[in-house]
Amino acid sequence: MKNVFCFVLFLVSLCSCSYGQNFNESALKVSMAMNVIQNWYVDTVNTHKLAEDAIVAMLQKLDPHSAYMTPEEVKEMNEPLQGNFDGIGIQFNMLTDTLYVIQVIPGGPSEKVGIMAGDRIIYVNDTLISGVKKSTSDIMSRLRGPKGTVVNVKVLRGNNSNLISFKIVRGKIPIYSLDASYMIDKETGYIKLNRFAETTFDEFKTALKELQQKGLQNLILDLQGNGGGYMHRANEIANEFLQQGSLIVYTEGVHQHREETHASKKGSFEQGKVVVLIDESSASASEIVTGALQDWDRAVVVGRRSFGKGLVQRTQLLPDGSMIKLTTSRYYTPTGRSIQKPYEKGNLESYNTEVIQRYNRGEMLSADSIHFPDSLKYNTLVNKRIVYGGGGIMPDYFVPLDTSLYTDIHRSLVASGVVNKLVMNHIDKNRSSLLKQYQNHFDTYKSNFRVTESMLNSLLDLFKKENFELISFNATASDQSKEKRTSAQLNSEDMAQFDKSKSLLQLQIKALIARDLWNMNEYFQIINEENNALQKGIEIIENSKEYNKLLGK
Repeated sequence: MKNVFCFVLFLVSLCSCSYGQNFNESALKVSMAMNVIQNWYVDTVNTHKLAEDAIVAMLQKLDPHSAYMTPEEVKEMNEPLQGNFDGIGIQFNMLTDTLYVIQVIPGGPSEKVGIMAGDRIIYVNDTLISGVKKSTSDIMSRLRGPKGTVVNVKVLRGNNSNLISFKIVRGKIPIYSLDASYMIDKETGYIKLNRFAETTFDEFKTALKELQQKGLQNLILDLQGNGGGYMHRANEIANEFLQQGSLIVYTEGVHQHREETHASKKGSFEQGKVVVLIDESSASASEIVTGALQDWDRAVVVGRRSFGKGLVQRTQLLPDGSMIKLTTSRYYTPTGRSIQKPYEKGNLESYNTEVIQRYNRGEMLSADSIHFPDSLKYNTLVNKRIVYGGGGIMPDYFVPLDTSLYTDIHRSLVASGVVNKLVMNHIDKNRSSLLKQYQNHFDTYKSNFRVTESMLNSLLDLFKKENFELISFNATASDQSKEKRTSAQLNSEDMAQFDKSKSLLQLQIKALIARDLWNMNEYFQIINEENNALQKGIEIIENSKEYNKLLGK
């Protein structure tokens, strides 16, 4: 009970200067309630757990993004944003209870000892991890560890039935936030960011400079699926496109004075056409960059309405290493737009399913389904175009969600892991010939490699053999009560769906093989052939008349 009381006193001392007598009385009330429970309750009480539950309950009453995090959750949250962690340096997939190495990080501990893509890790420190249904988190905890410590693994390679032993000394493993960077043609480049982490700006600057050396005149910045991260990194990237002194974003709250961030220096890409790609998963820091470039008429925004997270959190570490993330202000684009979508306090379920509600009311498929009141209209700062606030960034050119190739069978195949397993099997059997034919000739691979009907038939055979439960994306409540079918029970309707999704499966398999033979850069060069927002972005950049019209020139 002493620890709980000390924690309450800690909060009182932290906040009483801001809230005065009312807060002191409220904190004392909470402390007294805890004391009464501790001393009078009929059974033994875990007061530490009770205090955590009370904090969680309080924060849930505020807004969707204020939250309590345990010490373990704090560590997991920080790793991808800090840009590195300690481990052995591989990317892997768990396929039918077997760990397949998808990629070996260049220069990392695993590459140094000879681990290769396609290897299957069977033992970690004499513990069998293959075929025993261990969770991904359990396996990751065995492979990760402090820098300098040793982990012993045994792997199967190709068709060799003998295990190969490796002694790996763990090291710092970089986590990259830039997925891809390449020239689409002689003048137009493409950069895709998956988050805004500590290293993001450096990665972006390096990629931009390399593209400029290749003749970059126009840029497509892909922020689709980018859920955000550090605000200061978003500001730095926006700075590269805007003139010095331009307002990028400002924040304000009841207890937080207005704070403005301006472009502090000359940007390295102030001239040239820019297209920014967004979708319903683009959030927070992504919306800062997109909103600033849209407000200054510096970029054409293409895609679908962004997520709508415009709340700024301040973190407070607690004595046991846990953390409170507390919303302290809202951020606003240069025109004064609040990007935060509406929410009911305490109604997390409605907030978390809002994107699904967009789909259900047709917003993902038609821009005509999106309606903003006149009160949310704003004018851009240069060309005075109409833009909207109050619920994410609305693109200048809407690209509907393409559902034509995504069937229930496709979702079932991908979710089961057999697509990855087929790729691994194919590379195991053909790695030498693939490398001999294509290793230094990606353009030849991209133009000439074909996923054959035989490979697709093998995919189906794997799927049927594993007997996976089929996924029904559009299942109704009545469907849930029906007997579930498995991949061993495919019918004519399933096969019709498979035929419909063939071209998408072929593209995905080809891209995954490219990822193994080269890297993520080559993966995206192939998979982006079905990125409709990107294809439209390329069209807009190539058509100056349309580009200028969308910018209101």
